[in-house]
Amino acid sequence: MLQVTNVGLRFGDKELYKDVNLKFTKGNCYGIIGANGAGKTTFLKILAGDIEPNTGSVSITEKERMSVLRQDHFKYDEDTVLDVVIMGHARLYEIMKEKDALYMKEDFSEEDGIKAAELEGEFAELDGWDAETNAEKILMGLGIDKELHYKQMKELEGGEKVKVLLAQALFGKPEILLLDEPTNHLDFKSIEWLNNFIMELEDSIVIVVSHDRHFLNQICTHIVDVDFGQIKIYVGNYDFWYESSQLALQLMKDQNKKAEEKIAQLKEFIARFSSNASKAKQATSRKKQLEKLEVSEIQPSRRRYPYVGFTPEREIGNEVLEVEGLTKTIDGVKVLDNVTFRLDRDDKVAFMGDEMAITALFNIIMGLDTPDSGTFKWGVTTSQSYLPKNHNEFFDGIEYSLVDWLRQYSEEKSESFIRGFLGRMLFSGEEALKEAHVLSGGEKVRCMFSKLMLSNANVLVLDDPTNHLDLESITSVNKGLEKFPGVLLFSSHDHEMIQTLANRIIEFTPNGIMDRKTTLEDYLENKDIQKKLKEMYA
Repeated sequence: MLQVTNVGLRFGDKELYKDVNLKFTKGNCYGIIGANGAGKTTFLKILAGDIEPNTGSVSITEKERMSVLRQDHFKYDEDTVLDVVIMGHARLYEIMKEKDALYMKEDFSEEDGIKAAELEGEFAELDGWDAETNAEKILMGLGIDKELHYKQMKELEGGEKVKVLLAQALFGKPEILLLDEPTNHLDFKSIEWLNNFIMELEDSIVIVVSHDRHFLNQICTHIVDVDFGQIKIYVGNYDFWYESSQLALQLMKDQNKKAEEKIAQLKEFIARFSSNASKAKQATSRKKQLEKLEVSEIQPSRRRYPYVGFTPEREIGNEVLEVEGLTKTIDGVKVLDNVTFRLDRDDKVAFMGDEMAITALFNIIMGLDTPDSGTFKWGVTTSQSYLPKNHNEFFDGIEYSLVDWLRQYSEEKSESFIRGFLGRMLFSGEEALKEAHVLSGGEKVRCMFSKLMLSNANVLVLDDPTNHLDLESITSVNKGLEKFPGVLLFSSHDHEMIQTLANRIIEFTPNGIMDRKTTLEDYLENKDIQKKLKEMYA
């Protein structure tokens, strides 16, 4: 068990939390959520013992091992990949080194023999004989090929190092596992492997910070909500927390309708959600807990959600976009090679695979770059609006207030109108007078969405649109795009977003593009598609 008692933390005049009392128990997975800056990662560091709270304490049941996903990519540069993973179980690794040192002694004594026997016994108890095999299985599951296992860490790419550090945290099935954004740099197959791995940790406490809603929905039995200085635990995964808290908020706000009707809605929602829980072990545990849940335990969230909605100025015609033979080389690397496809008026296309290729394609079709060869043609009824992956040029060196910044992109120039659009994206009052160049990454993206909404375009081109956004904004963007009636071209690492928005997948591989009219989950599960992709990546 992991227990938090009366924990409080402040930085200078800012109080992050006060009187936090929580209990984390075995067999459960807890997803920590909260707005950017709320202190999710800081709270995880308190649990890990990396930060000492101003008040209160964190206690762990005796002899339970805690493992933490670390972010120091250069700490192990001189060590082999396999050794770094096994280091995740410090005592096991220590025994391995002690054994090696003993057996290498030239003057091996009787006392050394007794010590070696003790170490061998402890080594066996800790499953040491299977340590390398278990480490290799984790590495392979996360997409680190066997040929890299005996290389030094300094020989790996940045994304590969991240995966090795994640493997280190997972190694040895710790009793308590703390993970901060574990799905970063993982492809969809590796994330699915990680889902299954965590679900098999039946005797562990798993605590995760993640912006990946699909991941949280798959693994979480509870949500830990960091909200306005308070931290509370709720039963259920992210979707259950979000939908139930919105219903509770509606109940609290709507005084004109009978409370009994709203309570009945909440009861029906709990019953429906628990009956639809998946068959996975973690979800089955959550289902039992949901069935025992009382309506009074569901609390409205005080979190603020931006409003995202797009209204095209005109309906799109049958001719949308024709791309023929586009080829582009950047810095000596051919990123587009004879790319050809045609869009239909009902297409919502998720572009996957090589990110450089996707960005190059988007920049070309939006007129920001030119191809080496090939052509593209937009239909005459189309109007396009673009959210590029790198949008700093829209803000760097700009000393306008946000009101004046957004006014540049609006036909209606009145301040009340502009403030209305900014207010939808949570820039109200004095926030709307901030200078554009001082914004955080997430604030810049929200401003760009205000710009997109003002465009009234019937084609949206979005390159990784949820990058830098918190869960509240990601959820709002997803829901707004679900209602968008036009054509959508987008790239994303968000499983939920691709699954709920895309009806077509185009993946860039080293040997051409894979183009299929399908949903993401069907695409990932279709054996013929996956066999063909394997050949294209070979």
